[in-house]
Amino acid sequence: MKKGIIFDLDGVIVDTAKYHYLAWKKLANQLGFEFTKNQNELFKGVSRKVCLEILLEIGKVSATKEQFDIWMIEKNLDYLKYIENMDASEILPDVPKILQFLKENKIPIALGSASKNARSILEKVGLLPYFDAIVDGNNVTKAKPDPEVFLLAAKQLGVSAHDCVVFEDAVAGVEAANAAKMISIGIGDRNVLSEAQFNFKDFTEISIQFIEVLIKN
Repeated sequence: MKKGIIFDLDGVIVDTAKYHYLAWKKLANQLGFEFTKNQNELFKGVSRKVCLEILLEIGKVSATKEQFDIWMIEKNLDYLKYIENMDASEILPDVPKILQFLKENKIPIALGSASKNARSILEKVGLLPYFDAIVDGNNVTKAKPDPEVFLLAAKQLGVSAHDCVVFEDAVAGVEAANAAKMISIGIGDRNVLSEAQFNFKDFTEISIQFIEVLIKN
């Protein structure tokens, strides 16, 4: 049976979470309240719209639909300024090693991310050629923990859902992978990502032998 490997982007392949945080913090400050790194954890794996809803709830700020849409655009423009100069140095440790091994062994690779800027980020850091399919915030209508993003990725790869493996750093992403009946691998704090079937701090802990077992079984 053919296996498919699906990667989340932020916090798994590259660390763009810091840039999202800076953009959300700037907006919060403009609206008259503070936004902490701990609060930013609530935004992992969540769409921009839901993030703004959470932010406004934190600041007890109400908005018309027009204001809401303007703030979403403003936040994204600030984020785009931050990521404009991203390059290969932003790739998290040992990610290229795993991608190269998968490519050499002709294992289909997809991206499954809530980010609407996923393709441009992969291009900036030089990883776009590794991916056979990209499903991001431009393709989905339901945010994680809904499994839509991963099910679409599996479909684009031509691989059945139960033959897919998902690498995720967010609780919502792990829940989405489990809901899709895929193998879930948590990247980050194992206490936070306890629902994942496997846990690793980062890709430096993942051996090629482990990947071989994953794709053969």
